[in-house]
Amino acid sequence: MERRLAAILSADVVGYSRLMGADEGGTLERLKACRRELVDSAIEEHHGRIIKLMGDGALVEFASVVDAVQCAAVIQRGMSGRDPGLPAEQRIRLRIGINLGDIIVEGDDIYGDGVNIAARLQGIAEPGGIFISGTAFDHVAHKVDVGFSALGEHRLKNITDPVRVYCVLLDPAHTGKVVFSSRARPRGMALLALVGLLIAASATVFAWQWPHKQRASIAVLPFANLSDQTQDYFADGITDNLITDLARLSNLDVISQNSVFTYKGKPHVLEEIRRDLGVRFVVEGSVQRSGDLIRVNAQLIDTSSGDHLWANRFDRSAAEVFAVQDAMGRQIADALGLKLTRSETERIARPPTTNLEAYDYYLRAEQAARTGRRSLMLEALGLFDQAEALDGGFAEAFASDARATSFVWRSAYDDVLQSALARKRAYEKASRALALDPELPSPYAVLAIMQAVDRRYEQAIASAQKAVSLGAANAEAHMAVAYVQLVWGNHADAAAAVETALRYDPNPSAIDRYTAGMVFYLQHDYDRAIDSLKRAGYGSQGNGEFVTALAMAYVRVGRIDEARATVAEAERLLGARDSLAAWRIGNAHFRKEDLAFILDALREAGLPEWPFGFHGDEQSRLKGPEIAATVMGKLLRGKTEPSESLAIMQVQMDGKAAFRSATQMMTETVSVKGDLLCEQSENAFGQPDCGPVYRHANPTDETTYAYVNSTKVFYFSAAK
Repeated sequence: MERRLAAILSADVVGYSRLMGADEGGTLERLKACRRELVDSAIEEHHGRIIKLMGDGALVEFASVVDAVQCAAVIQRGMSGRDPGLPAEQRIRLRIGINLGDIIVEGDDIYGDGVNIAARLQGIAEPGGIFISGTAFDHVAHKVDVGFSALGEHRLKNITDPVRVYCVLLDPAHTGKVVFSSRARPRGMALLALVGLLIAASATVFAWQWPHKQRASIAVLPFANLSDQTQDYFADGITDNLITDLARLSNLDVISQNSVFTYKGKPHVLEEIRRDLGVRFVVEGSVQRSGDLIRVNAQLIDTSSGDHLWANRFDRSAAEVFAVQDAMGRQIADALGLKLTRSETERIARPPTTNLEAYDYYLRAEQAARTGRRSLMLEALGLFDQAEALDGGFAEAFASDARATSFVWRSAYDDVLQSALARKRAYEKASRALALDPELPSPYAVLAIMQAVDRRYEQAIASAQKAVSLGAANAEAHMAVAYVQLVWGNHADAAAAVETALRYDPNPSAIDRYTAGMVFYLQHDYDRAIDSLKRAGYGSQGNGEFVTALAMAYVRVGRIDEARATVAEAERLLGARDSLAAWRIGNAHFRKEDLAFILDALREAGLPEWPFGFHGDEQSRLKGPEIAATVMGKLLRGKTEPSESLAIMQVQMDGKAAFRSATQMMTETVSVKGDLLCEQSENAFGQPDCGPVYRHANPTDETTYAYVNSTKVFYFSAAK
């Protein structure tokens, strides 16, 4: 049984039986014309998938709720002007209901409350109207060219909980507005006033009970390590796992690891933390490990008052570390007045592994991977390998391994792990994690990113939505949605997902800041793009990898000198490896118009076409037949930029080839396309990496030709 998050549109013909009874043939023809001329094209234009058609209605699935509402608006506006010559009672009118929710997929059909709520909303909608649920409204407000009327909560048939309902206002005068309808008000204004007074009185008398009455937000600050520095990873692990446990609670918003670890080793000023992270509560504590004994101190603090709501000290053996974490999670939840479901209680109590040695390797790997540094990523992958070898059922280790490996792949850290190997490893580790624990959101987020780069967009959005459905407060899951929608060209949905992710991770990692910056750039929100890309490039995890992107945002606001200075700085940081060719191949999965908008700005900023500043003499450039005669069936010997290390490329007549240098070894297929020599392998995100071949400009040099593509400059001579 497959589940995923989707936007569901349910449509129904008003008075279908009456219309058919009065004029069966004419009604049927007008219905067919509606579908042919309006409905089908609107659904296709907005990327909908028709699940089923009935005589009097339709059920349609959308990956984007913005698309669903826009589609419904187009249909209803179009319907209002149809058949003007007919009497009003003979015109075809539709009711439409839209919901964003979890659905069950079985073959070509879909089921579940996500579908049922859409159908119930359609049933109560006015003729010619559109009713949407609160979950749909939360994602489309101010993103569509309509207004909304809030109708309050409604009890819908066979739906357990009340549903917030909004009526879509199609009049252009209402665009962007949200109005309060009298239909949302309780019976009589006197009753409303009385309720308001009672609420105000209750708030005054029982203000101390706020944590028990509202959805709580919390940040777990890094636990201080009171042992020697070698135990720092263990204290970080206590912090990480408490965050993970609390994030599994449905009524608690928890700030992610990325943001809280910026406070590591710094004094905790509650007012600043409350302002910067937007939380009401914090947990802080310390860990001391001595031999086989551990001592964990922890306390829960209300940031608005400074009151300590809970505190405890745990003195246990190191072997009982999971019992300590379980107790902390349950006691904090109890102090916040949260009632845990049976599944939440079981989830917190379930240890990630029974092998403490494997757990130790896992914690060390997580600490290394969190830095994002090239120098530590290979160490992290090795430590994950050791944890997994000791416990083949350690789902969290495989999930974290997949995340770290995917980061290596996306960042093109070929000196850590070659692209093809990183891609294969990330897929395998994510799949293994889900086989062990299908309820982990992180592996789905990893798969979504990779599927998007592989241009498997339908699978990518399904994976991203699954990640969100399993981890509604998981910033990584929302960032996966943002990335998939970004490369698919749904910029508004991407921006909405970024905003949600930033709620749970106000200080995201460099690569997530880069994703956010790209979203803002393509939305033409250049100030926010500059802020995000500057933090991505120059932050603690930036390492220069994302500096170039900042230049394109500077170009769009006319800061050309700063753009060119940024490109020069990126060249210094990256050793002149970056180029337009690298951006072109690294972002080949973007929409063509979006990629062109990126490349045009980078070109104006002065980013060179080829790496290492290579410029060929066009008069010395080989044509396609000359390239084939020079390369195919030959052994090419020479050297590569930047280190001038020795390199060999052996090419058979059928194009099968192998390339080897001091830093790279791969098998590939070589071909000639037009006047370009192309290498095709699992590297370069599976894209053919093509470039020109030139006769060497210096006749005294021992190499005769120069070949350049997105990753290298190869000076070579050919032999049979």
